[in-house]
Amino acid sequence: MSDAQMVARHIPDRLEGRGARLLKSWETLLIAVALSVFIVNSLASPYFLDPWNLSDATFNFTEKAMIAFAMALVIISGEIDLSVASVIALTSTVMGYAVQLGFDTPALVAIGLATGLLCGAFNGLLVSGLGLPSIVVTIGTMSLFRGLSFVILGDKAFTGYPDSFAWFGQGYVWWVFSFEFCLFAVLAVIYGVVLHRTNFGRVVYAIGNNPTAALFSGVRVARVKFILFLLTGLMAAVASICLTSRLGSTRPSIALGWELEVVTMVVLGGVSILGGSGSIPGVVLAALIMGMVTFGFGLLNVPGIVMSIFIGLLLITVIALPIVYRRLRSRAAH
Repeated sequence: MSDAQMVARHIPDRLEGRGARLLKSWETLLIAVALSVFIVNSLASPYFLDPWNLSDATFNFTEKAMIAFAMALVIISGEIDLSVASVIALTSTVMGYAVQLGFDTPALVAIGLATGLLCGAFNGLLVSGLGLPSIVVTIGTMSLFRGLSFVILGDKAFTGYPDSFAWFGQGYVWWVFSFEFCLFAVLAVIYGVVLHRTNFGRVVYAIGNNPTAALFSGVRVARVKFILFLLTGLMAAVASICLTSRLGSTRPSIALGWELEVVTMVVLGGVSILGGSGSIPGVVLAALIMGMVTFGFGLLNVPGIVMSIFIGLLLITVIALPIVYRRLRSRAAH
């Protein structure tokens, strides 16, 4: 066989291999699911394809997806943060209290971000500094942060936010594209680059696959995990600013149950709950799917409890499916 024939044969084989991997990827499956949900919603309701309705649908997932980007990195590293919804509540409460003292919009944003960072630092110190299990720590801080909000507010609510503050959750950058959606897109690119194109991202994968080996390779595991918890606190604060701005008020029950939806979004996006694998594009697709499903249920007047049942079943399914698949494959091999 001539050199030209060998090259001609090698290139198609290589392209075929890449194509096969692409077709078998989890992201490809999510694209198919997203298109299916889009078509079903289009047929189920004549209002779904309205541009402004689609714009409103983005509010169903953008705030949660912002947290999901940081949560994806935490879970890939082998940890988890279940306190994010409570961080939203505490951040919103602190901002609401600051409003009562007369602070303006820039100060409110700074106070909100600082609160989220402090909450993330507290989690990070307990996990990376003391070596406590992250699931235990964040279950504890989930109750702590939410409890502080209830202590400060009780059954009351903080209102009276400045008009300029409303832009974060209600403003539009261009046509039907809201500030929240544009921020979501920018953060998706930033986290995608960080995870998939930087040394920090490779270190996160290494820690998730084998933290001991990463440590002996010179990786400062505790420092990296501390930074990851700082990021989840920061993203929870950003989500809190947007959510509080959109609602125009603060209650201690704000974002109740969001931690389940955020984790579901991350796991549905292909991030292994055991750590070591996952991608930001997958999380983006999962966010779009969950947003469209929620919006479709809303257009069909499906009760909210049905959505809660759906989220719970979805989380169980996406965690159990890979495990069942591996067991069936193992049996078939033997």
